[in-house]
Amino acid sequence: MNEDAVHIDIDLHAQRLVLLDGQDHEIKAYDVSTAAKGAGEFEGSHQTPRGAHRIRAKIGADAPVGTVFKGRRPTGEIYSPELAKAAPRTDWILSRILWLCGEEVGRNRLGGMDTMRRFIYIHGAADTAVMGKPGSIGCIRMTNSDVIDLFERVEAGTKVLIHE
Repeated sequence: MNEDAVHIDIDLHAQRLVLLDGQDHEIKAYDVSTAAKGAGEFEGSHQTPRGAHRIRAKIGADAPVGTVFKGRRPTGEIYSPELAKAAPRTDWILSRILWLCGEEVGRNRLGGMDTMRRFIYIHGAADTAVMGKPGSIGCIRMTNSDVIDLFERVEAGTKVLIHE
Protein backbone atom coordinates (compact mmCIF):
# COMPACT_ATOMS: atom_id res chain seq x y z
CA MET A 1 0.00 0.00 0.00
CA ASN A 2 1.18 3.53 -0.73
CA GLU A 3 2.39 4.85 2.62
CA ASP A 4 0.71 8.19 1.93
CA ALA A 5 -2.62 6.73 0.79
CA VAL A 6 -5.54 7.45 3.04
CA HIS A 7 -8.14 4.70 3.30
CA ILE A 8 -11.45 4.11 5.02
CA ASP A 9 -12.45 1.42 7.50
CA ILE A 10 -16.18 0.95 8.19
CA ASP A 11 -17.10 -1.20 11.17
CA LEU A 12 -20.74 -2.29 10.87
CA HIS A 13 -20.93 -3.51 14.46
CA ALA A 14 -19.56 -0.25 15.90
CA GLN A 15 -21.37 1.93 13.30
CA ARG A 16 -18.12 3.86 12.81
CA LEU A 17 -16.24 5.05 9.77
CA VAL A 18 -12.55 5.75 10.37
CA LEU A 19 -10.30 7.59 7.94
CA LEU A 20 -6.76 6.22 8.21
CA ASP A 21 -3.40 7.29 6.86
CA GLY A 22 -0.95 5.01 5.03
CA GLN A 23 0.37 3.63 8.34
CA ASP A 24 -3.14 2.88 9.63
CA HIS A 25 -3.11 5.81 12.06
CA GLU A 26 -6.52 7.38 12.63
CA ILE A 27 -7.00 10.75 10.96
CA LYS A 28 -10.67 11.13 11.87
CA ALA A 29 -13.58 8.94 13.03
CA TYR A 30 -17.26 9.47 12.31
CA ASP A 31 -20.48 7.88 13.57
CA VAL A 32 -22.49 6.42 10.70
CA SER A 33 -25.75 4.57 10.09
CA THR A 34 -25.64 1.46 7.92
CA ALA A 35 -28.41 -0.91 6.83
CA ALA A 36 -31.25 -1.66 9.23
CA LYS A 37 -31.27 -5.19 7.77
CA GLY A 38 -27.58 -5.76 8.56
CA ALA A 39 -24.80 -6.94 6.28
CA GLY A 40 -25.30 -8.66 2.95
CA GLU A 41 -24.19 -8.40 -0.62
CA PHE A 42 -27.18 -9.41 -2.75
CA GLU A 43 -29.17 -7.05 -4.93
CA GLY A 44 -32.54 -6.23 -3.39
CA SER A 45 -31.42 -7.23 0.11
CA HIS A 46 -31.35 -3.65 1.47
CA GLN A 47 -28.20 -4.69 3.35
CA THR A 48 -24.76 -3.07 3.51
CA PRO A 49 -22.16 -4.99 1.46
CA ARG A 50 -18.96 -6.18 3.14
CA GLY A 51 -15.43 -6.50 1.86
CA ALA A 52 -12.93 -4.43 -0.09
CA HIS A 53 -14.30 -1.48 -2.04
CA ARG A 54 -13.09 1.73 -3.66
CA ILE A 55 -14.68 5.12 -4.06
CA ARG A 56 -15.77 4.99 -7.69
CA ALA A 57 -16.96 8.58 -7.96
CA LYS A 58 -17.31 11.73 -5.89
CA ILE A 59 -20.57 13.55 -6.58
CA GLY A 60 -21.76 16.93 -5.35
CA ALA A 61 -18.60 18.99 -4.92
CA ASP A 62 -19.55 22.56 -3.95
CA ALA A 63 -23.28 21.73 -3.72
CA PRO A 64 -25.02 23.60 -0.89
CA VAL A 65 -25.43 21.72 2.39
CA GLY A 66 -28.66 19.73 2.28
CA THR A 67 -28.81 19.46 -1.52
CA VAL A 68 -31.23 16.65 -2.41
CA PHE A 69 -29.94 14.05 -4.90
CA LYS A 70 -31.98 11.59 -6.94
CA GLY A 71 -30.23 9.30 -9.40
CA ARG A 72 -26.95 10.98 -8.38
CA ARG A 73 -28.18 14.33 -9.70
CA PRO A 74 -29.18 17.37 -7.65
CA THR A 75 -32.94 17.95 -7.80
CA GLY A 76 -32.64 21.69 -7.16
CA GLU A 77 -34.18 21.21 -3.71
CA ILE A 78 -32.57 21.76 -0.33
CA TYR A 79 -33.70 19.42 2.45
CA SER A 80 -36.11 21.05 4.90
CA PRO A 81 -38.68 19.94 7.49
CA GLU A 82 -41.41 20.81 4.97
CA LEU A 83 -39.84 18.58 2.31
CA ALA A 84 -39.45 15.78 4.87
CA LYS A 85 -43.11 16.10 5.87
CA ALA A 86 -44.18 15.87 2.22
CA ALA A 87 -42.17 12.63 1.74
CA PRO A 88 -41.98 10.97 5.18
CA ARG A 89 -40.66 7.57 4.03
CA THR A 90 -37.79 8.87 1.92
CA ASP A 91 -34.25 7.73 2.71
CA TRP A 92 -32.74 11.09 1.78
CA ILE A 93 -29.45 11.32 -0.12
CA LEU A 94 -28.08 14.74 0.75
CA SER A 95 -25.09 17.07 0.35
CA ARG A 96 -22.43 14.68 -1.07
CA ILE A 97 -22.17 11.17 -2.52
CA LEU A 98 -19.17 8.85 -2.45
CA TRP A 99 -20.25 6.04 -4.81
CA LEU A 100 -18.67 2.70 -3.92
CA CYS A 101 -17.62 -0.17 -6.18
CA GLY A 102 -16.71 -3.62 -4.97
CA GLU A 103 -13.24 -5.04 -5.49
CA GLU A 104 -13.95 -8.74 -4.83
CA VAL A 105 -15.42 -10.69 -7.76
CA GLY A 106 -18.01 -13.13 -6.45
CA ARG A 107 -18.46 -11.21 -3.19
CA ASN A 108 -19.27 -7.58 -4.00
CA ARG A 109 -18.45 -7.23 -7.68
CA LEU A 110 -20.33 -8.53 -10.72
CA GLY A 111 -23.44 -10.69 -10.83
CA GLY A 112 -26.28 -10.21 -8.37
CA MET A 113 -24.01 -8.77 -5.70
CA ASP A 114 -22.36 -5.81 -7.42
CA THR A 115 -22.01 -2.91 -4.98
CA MET A 116 -21.83 -0.30 -7.71
CA ARG A 117 -24.88 -1.60 -9.57
CA ARG A 118 -26.70 -1.68 -6.22
CA PHE A 119 -25.99 2.07 -5.94
CA ILE A 120 -24.32 1.80 -2.55
CA TYR A 121 -23.02 5.17 -1.39
CA ILE A 122 -21.54 6.98 1.56
CA HIS A 123 -23.85 9.99 1.68
CA GLY A 124 -25.36 12.74 3.80
CA ALA A 125 -28.67 12.11 5.55
CA ALA A 126 -31.59 13.99 7.04
CA ASP A 127 -30.96 15.52 10.46
CA THR A 128 -33.60 13.12 11.83
CA ALA A 129 -31.45 10.09 10.83
CA VAL A 130 -29.83 8.67 13.96
CA MET A 131 -26.09 8.04 13.65
CA GLY A 132 -24.43 5.22 15.59
CA LYS A 133 -27.21 2.74 14.90
CA PRO A 134 -28.38 0.90 11.77
CA GLY A 135 -31.21 2.53 9.84
CA SER A 136 -30.46 2.84 6.12
CA ILE A 137 -31.60 0.69 3.21
CA GLY A 138 -28.02 -0.36 2.37
CA CYS A 139 -25.91 2.78 2.12
CA ILE A 140 -23.63 4.29 4.72
CA ARG A 141 -25.30 7.43 6.04
CA MET A 142 -23.43 10.30 7.66
CA THR A 143 -24.42 13.71 8.98
CA ASN A 144 -24.17 16.34 6.28
CA SER A 145 -21.25 18.13 7.95
CA ASP A 146 -19.38 14.83 8.36
CA VAL A 147 -19.88 13.66 4.78
CA ILE A 148 -18.72 17.05 3.47
CA ASP A 149 -15.64 16.83 5.70
CA LEU A 150 -14.87 13.28 4.51
CA PHE A 151 -15.55 14.23 0.87
CA GLU A 152 -12.86 16.92 1.09
CA ARG A 153 -10.30 14.47 2.55
CA VAL A 154 -10.58 11.61 0.00
CA GLU A 155 -10.21 11.09 -3.72
CA ALA A 156 -11.87 8.78 -6.23
CA GLY A 157 -10.00 5.49 -5.94
CA THR A 158 -9.68 5.63 -2.16
CA LYS A 159 -9.84 2.12 -0.65
CA VAL A 160 -12.79 1.32 1.63
CA LEU A 161 -13.03 -1.79 3.79
CA ILE A 162 -16.49 -2.66 5.19
CA HIS A 163 -16.61 -5.35 7.88
CA GLU A 164 -18.50 -6.60 10.93
